[in-house]
Amino acid sequence: MTGIPRSGRYHVAVFGLRNAGKSSLVNCLVGQSVSIVSDVAGTTTDTVWKSVELPGIGAAVIADTAGFDDEGVLGSMRVEAARKVLASADLVIILLGGDDVALEREWYENACRLQLPVLLVAGKCDRAECRERIAMYEAFFGIDIIPFSAVTGEGRDALLGQMAQCFGKDDNLDDITYTLVKPGDVVVLVMPQDASAPKGRLIQPQVQTLRNLLDKHCIPLCCAPEELPALLGSLVAPPQLIITDSQVFPMVEKLTPEGTRLTSFSVLMARHKGDIDAFLKGAEALRTISPNGRVLIAEACSHIPQNEDIGRVKLPRLLRSRLGDGIVIDIVSGNDFPASLAGYDLVIHCGACMFNRRTVLSRVRQAKAQGVPITNYGIAIAALNGILERVCV
Repeated sequence: MTGIPRSGRYHVAVFGLRNAGKSSLVNCLVGQSVSIVSDVAGTTTDTVWKSVELPGIGAAVIADTAGFDDEGVLGSMRVEAARKVLASADLVIILLGGDDVALEREWYENACRLQLPVLLVAGKCDRAECRERIAMYEAFFGIDIIPFSAVTGEGRDALLGQMAQCFGKDDNLDDITYTLVKPGDVVVLVMPQDASAPKGRLIQPQVQTLRNLLDKHCIPLCCAPEELPALLGSLVAPPQLIITDSQVFPMVEKLTPEGTRLTSFSVLMARHKGDIDAFLKGAEALRTISPNGRVLIAEACSHIPQNEDIGRVKLPRLLRSRLGDGIVIDIVSGNDFPASLAGYDLVIHCGACMFNRRTVLSRVRQAKAQGVPITNYGIAIAALNGILERVCV
């Protein structure tokens, strides 16, 4: 369980006013003290994440956020950080407290607009005045409220049960290689080990794809691009599938035997983490971008860029070689995705191995709402090289 990255866990986000008892609720659910608890409003200033195994859900991560009524310049920054957590949540828990729940209603409606499952919890129900408000809350929101007390443990099992019921599992989305392979298939994974590759380890998409192939009882064979001809020549029969790093798509496509399927780690992630149809449609914008158009490249990682970094060096170089040197390219990383995409002709997103699917879909939804096409690294690279029709998506 501890080896599962945050991006592969079910995201539960807890929201509420300062001093509503959010940290106590998180500690009670997790079964240990992970957030500092205090009667002082605003104790939690930054989002606290805790990985946990939840009954009926499995590997999850719970976010304890700052109060959404925080004040001042720093307070508004904390509230904005909480809003970004909302974009990545698979399940939202809103803790109710006090007679005025206007802010809680606002956040509840925001979560509903994002089509997120929401549970409303009345905290500190060991206190008579808090328990007396439950009927008022239910009348105001029109849904059942879960009474909860971190002191007595009341409501913990009911809340965990409701959380499990909200959990939805799509086995097809969990299957990175979906229907491309079957047990016994030979699959070649082409993985450059250049200066931009992390020292001593593989990147997440490679690790996750390799594990997926092993789970499906395929026969994966790994090599660097320069060893691909020798590997293919050593096989009695062509492999059923070649999965390559997108940056060497053109070279690998030329070497791929007839009848062998071809895709890339980034393209697999486009389906696994995002909206493949939106990404394919977004790639069409590459045909119509003007020579002085503007493109946003969005990376999930906040790594230190290398000399041949694909998002900061290779992809911009490819865009300029195909579309002209006048193309304006902006690059953002991590959570620094702009709220306004005005002025952009296209967004090109990485495979998002470090994000959960909800985060990617929220960005796709944002781009659609603002009328800006969005695509994925692998799909864009294949399209720019004229081989997208050859690639399995």
